[in-house]
Amino acid sequence: MRLILLGPPGAGKGTQASILTKHFGMPHVSTGDIFRANIARGTPLGLKAKAILDSGELVPDEITIGIVRDRLAEPDAEPGFLLDGFPRTIPQAEALGRILDDLGRPLDRVLELQVDPEEIVRRLSGRRICRTCGHVWHLEFEPPTVEDVCDRDGGVLYQREDDEPETVRTRLRVYVEQTKPLIGYYADHGLLTTIPAVGSVDDISQRLIETLES
Repeated sequence: MRLILLGPPGAGKGTQASILTKHFGMPHVSTGDIFRANIARGTPLGLKAKAILDSGELVPDEITIGIVRDRLAEPDAEPGFLLDGFPRTIPQAEALGRILDDLGRPLDRVLELQVDPEEIVRRLSGRRICRTCGHVWHLEFEPPTVEDVCDRDGGVLYQREDDEPETVRTRLRVYVEQTKPLIGYYADHGLLTTIPAVGSVDDISQRLIETLES
């Protein structure tokens, strides 16, 4: 299967991508992982991306698309893959379509994890991270015994700037403006399936697996 996983920040894409790729035996193609691997290997595209990132700029589409093209052409992606983090815009989706046409490997399905925005704010803004061991606690779902203290090692817990409520709402606005148009784009192509991303991790993964196996 050749899949794309879409959804707003905090929808659980990374967790579900890991479960799905393990269940179906396909590579998890994450643009963030691809960038890090190319930079570590010193590939031409990786060197270009590193220079841009080091200067504080955003990596342009042509480089991102080139890196994705190279990754999808690798042998392990021939039987199938799950794309996470790409495409983010309609132009990227159009470029991906051309890549897959060239490879003769059309998309099978696009899965959208659907979550209410205020639920995402609740999920992300409740996270607290231990400065010592890095364990992630949650004020509602997995609270520490003592406020702001890690049960594991007594380390101080802190909230990432990205998880502050107003920052989360800003990230959601960016998603709605830039990435949500892909929902309509892939629906028009008859590829979209929407999955409610509510309940436990196991509940959501079961819905996804049942959808893909039906």
